[in-house]
Amino acid sequence: MTTEQTELGRFLRTRRAGVRPADVGLPAGTGARRTPGLRREELATLAGVSIDYYTRLERGKETRPSPAVVDALARALRLDDEEHGYLRALAAQAARRVPVPSQPSRQVRPTIRLLLETLRPNPAYVLSRTNDLLAANPGGVQLLPGLAQWPVRQRNTIRYTFLHPAARDLWPDWEQKARGCVAHLRAVAGTAPDAPDLATIIGELVVKSPDFGRLWDRYEVRRMGDGEKVFRHPVVGTMTLAHESLELNRTDGQRLVIYMSTPGSADYDAMVLLDMAGSADLGANLSSASTRSRSASPKRPDLDLAEPGDEMP
Repeated sequence: MTTEQTELGRFLRTRRAGVRPADVGLPAGTGARRTPGLRREELATLAGVSIDYYTRLERGKETRPSPAVVDALARALRLDDEEHGYLRALAAQAARRVPVPSQPSRQVRPTIRLLLETLRPNPAYVLSRTNDLLAANPGGVQLLPGLAQWPVRQRNTIRYTFLHPAARDLWPDWEQKARGCVAHLRAVAGTAPDAPDLATIIGELVVKSPDFGRLWDRYEVRRMGDGEKVFRHPVVGTMTLAHESLELNRTDGQRLVIYMSTPGSADYDAMVLLDMAGSADLGANLSSASTRSRSASPKRPDLDLAEPGDEMP
């Protein structure tokens, strides 16, 4: 049995357990139920497939469900559009119809870097598909306290959420934030399950964070998008910021994330202070790096650059 087939079966079992008979108009029946949700035969009936076929599909013995069967299962399991897409991707993987993806580029276009600067004082940054921080303006760096002290290649907002000691104090509703992070990685895994960048971050967090492992097993699927977040920031205090996440054309899944608030509000004033603090820190770091470079060898200072394409504005 392959890993992809196991993932398809696990997803079906997990989502089946989350649907009650009453949710789909079925009687609860008599006697104790061995599962908290639908029985296999109930889901098979709702999807219009045989019990034997569904059982083989869930156990990984059937690997080529037709698009019609996948769609019927999605309807029976009450999946939303993102979850439905994830199920389709898992079915394609089980049938070996998905090529092994290449390593995504970390390069950020100069015009996007200019856009980050133009957006100030709004905190903004560019993330990879697995939430590596690829570029940011001063407020974007300052928004996550302590992240800039990590090596460039380690700067990942999902890693930060689970492993940085400041994260649980930064977000009052840390559990909801963490669930969104894991659901996003699940969505990415549906389209690129064998990608090295994805395997690296998931493998690390499963080992280092019991909370990540707990949430990963829930099989929630949701790509990060727009919304509102409350920050309990150690420098500027508590602020509530709206955010948008925009896909960047001609990139390997890069996203521009922008935070904002209404001008004149207390939250906006806090955002301006955050940008000022970020600029002050950047200036101090650049000054320190310049001093070191003059007194030491002429190699490039290791402040914000690990290699070309990893620059932090």
